[in-house]
Amino acid sequence: MNNPSTGAASKPIDRDQIASEYFENLAFPPYPVQEEALLAYFTSDQGVLVCAPTGTGKTLIAEAAVYEALRTGKHCYYTTPLIALTDQKLDELTATVQRWGYPADSVGLVTGNRRVNPDAPVLVVVAEILLNRLLHPDAFDLSNCLAVVMDEFHCFNDNDRGIVWEMTLGFLPAHIRTLLLSATVGNSMEFLSWLRRAHGRNLELVQGTERKVPLAFHWIDDQLLDEQLELMYEGDEVKRRTPSLLFCFNRDQCWQVAEMLKGKRLVDKERQAILAERLATYDLSRGAGPKLKAILQRGIGVHHAGILPSNRRIVETLFQEKLLSVTVCTETLAAGINLPARSVVLPTIMTGPKFKKKLIEASSAHQIFGRAGRPQFDTEGFVYALAHEDDVKHLRWKVKYDMIPEDTKDPQLIRAKKQLKKKMPKRRDGETYWSAAQFEQLRTAPSAKLVSKGELPWRLLAYMLLQSPEIQPLRDLVGRRLMASADIEAAQKRLNQMLITLWSNKYVQLDPPPTPVQKVAPEPKAAAAGGPSIKITADGLFAGTDLSRLRLGRGVEVNTQTNTDEAAADLEEDDDEELPQASSSMLDSEAEIRYEVIDYRPKTAQPTDDLELLMRLRSVNPLFGVYMADKLMFADRTERVLALESMLELPANVASLVRVPPPEELPFGPLATDHLHGRLLELGLITPAEITGRWSENDDDEDERLAQEQFGRRIPPPWPLPLGEKVRRLFHYDVPGVREVFVRGVWVVGELLQFNGEFFKYIQARGLQKQEGIIFRHVLRFVMLCDEIASVPPIGSQPEDWEDVFDDLIDTLSASCRAVDPESTEEILNNKIANDELLSGTPHRVLRRT
Repeated sequence: MNNPSTGAASKPIDRDQIASEYFENLAFPPYPVQEEALLAYFTSDQGVLVCAPTGTGKTLIAEAAVYEALRTGKHCYYTTPLIALTDQKLDELTATVQRWGYPADSVGLVTGNRRVNPDAPVLVVVAEILLNRLLHPDAFDLSNCLAVVMDEFHCFNDNDRGIVWEMTLGFLPAHIRTLLLSATVGNSMEFLSWLRRAHGRNLELVQGTERKVPLAFHWIDDQLLDEQLELMYEGDEVKRRTPSLLFCFNRDQCWQVAEMLKGKRLVDKERQAILAERLATYDLSRGAGPKLKAILQRGIGVHHAGILPSNRRIVETLFQEKLLSVTVCTETLAAGINLPARSVVLPTIMTGPKFKKKLIEASSAHQIFGRAGRPQFDTEGFVYALAHEDDVKHLRWKVKYDMIPEDTKDPQLIRAKKQLKKKMPKRRDGETYWSAAQFEQLRTAPSAKLVSKGELPWRLLAYMLLQSPEIQPLRDLVGRRLMASADIEAAQKRLNQMLITLWSNKYVQLDPPPTPVQKVAPEPKAAAAGGPSIKITADGLFAGTDLSRLRLGRGVEVNTQTNTDEAAADLEEDDDEELPQASSSMLDSEAEIRYEVIDYRPKTAQPTDDLELLMRLRSVNPLFGVYMADKLMFADRTERVLALESMLELPANVASLVRVPPPEELPFGPLATDHLHGRLLELGLITPAEITGRWSENDDDEDERLAQEQFGRRIPPPWPLPLGEKVRRLFHYDVPGVREVFVRGVWVVGELLQFNGEFFKYIQARGLQKQEGIIFRHVLRFVMLCDEIASVPPIGSQPEDWEDVFDDLIDTLSASCRAVDPESTEEILNNKIANDELLSGTPHRVLRRT
């Protein structure tokens, strides 16, 4: 190969020459789909879509774009959907470019959490980073960018983040070649046609169906899980079917299975001695560490979100060193993290809550299957799906039962057959079972089709309006999405709804403004439903609360009683309008306004100063975040912790372990008593029982007697609503039209602070060792949210004073996390520039609201 230092040569290098060099330096001859994809890439003007099963060596194809960029002195972006994958790709590409003769700092990494060599010509990034740079051309010059590699591109189908990939493709400059690497796609030709039609990007298609390491599928109906694993471990290194990845679909099951396997024959004495030596070098003395260490010593790993990041790294290292026979994991590991295994084991193919289980998605199953078979070690990969243990027991019973002839005359055999019949295993009521036919259905299911999913994010909408108030480009963007025509029409309606919501809350000025089509008195509010939300009526009208009667600008509440006469006068102006009879539970000051959304065509949405605030909140819905910041001005420290914690998604099974204490243990603060309870009760958005957790003030025997008479049984009072839910209900009333507002009351950070930030003492006291990784991540996310909320000072506050409110929390919790896992904590908390880069237009903590 030519000297790498000549990469930025004065005269262009012929692509044929670069292709020839790349092929010459491959460690192994490429197999057909790799060769076809490489040739297509080096001869294409705009790039290639490569669709091939997991395990077909797509990384080798991606590295061609990296090589060409370095060889020509250009830049290249390598995008992945997961932070864990970016770390892995950074290490892989660094080793590769060094093998080519380039320095290690030729490769860098930028995520929302971490930066390594951020000015390197080759950058590994999460997809959001690249989109952000495309949206900020003044700050990020991509004129020298040769290529963008999008790995795991089937994430285009992700409900939450797929739109990031879609928008990235739409904003890529024409001169940048694109290399899309995906698992097999069910509509690849349709997708490329859409890409060409919607975005003018003409990609070549390379498809492969054959894996370099073929898969053998086995339905196991006569072995229990531990027995099957021991059978797979038998024999020498050639005959064994381990190392294996054993996929469970919840974290608790991972621990249960690992504990069950701990006493089985899955490790030899030689490997166990090596494991003991290696494990002695790690600190596994706290939290779940001792339990994990005992399991690892038996050749078994556990890998899921409940494991601390530092401990997951230990499991990954030992598995890659071939010291573990089995790693029990959740399906998130199938998303691309490189843990090469000979086989994959599925103890079940059903997922979901206990009484609502369903067959796993075919796309997830294919990802899991693809983890089997290591190209450098195996000639075949193995996928095992096990029958339910009840069915295994029944099959074994049937074998014994059928061994005794039905027409036997032997009295002893007759008695034995009768005894066996009495002991016949039966399926359990309420249990979900699966079959070999369903496993075959998953194996042969067609590949998923790529379609546009998810709505336009509020922050992206805000950013685009800050760049230009013109609305037509937004309509065009929505109209180009890969959707059915009916879905595009609905998306256009949703865009109008979002614009009206921004206008109603003083974030933009619409020209022309929406015209009220019809005024009606609102329906009574159902407290349990959380208040009204945006509606589209049958005649295509937007229905929402008339906010002008309730607020003077965002954050300044108006006494509704003083507006009664004004509201009544407004309604009386329309003499011909027939209004439904108002319920006694309605406020006279309320009115519902309906706006046209189908034919409404505003030309511009001029941003107000407040629109930029939406750019500052990454962790939560930005409109809800700004609303919450206004409320927190009246809160004490405990209420701030309660409210912010509730906005962060914690899995339901973990949240049930860390519920907010009742009011007797955690009394209401000033925000609840002085600013929420009265208004919520007045609006009918909450009941007294939801505040107190009691049917009445005394909750005496009379209340219980009345409840029994009414319902025929004892009805326990509801659990008191957490603070975040109270704010959410009021938010939906004040700001109709905002979806995806998450709230779940939990008490993690608050109780951790009661333990003076000593993480493992808190974990031990609450019995949360098996969930400590999720708790650790929750605390880190809380710190990040505090930093974001500190950048949104409430109306009338001083920014410096508002920042001081959160600094103590941030410092205490950061120190707590550093004591647990310094590497992960430093990566996340010490890269403020990277954190602020995600769709951030201006520096944080500068705007004073008035």
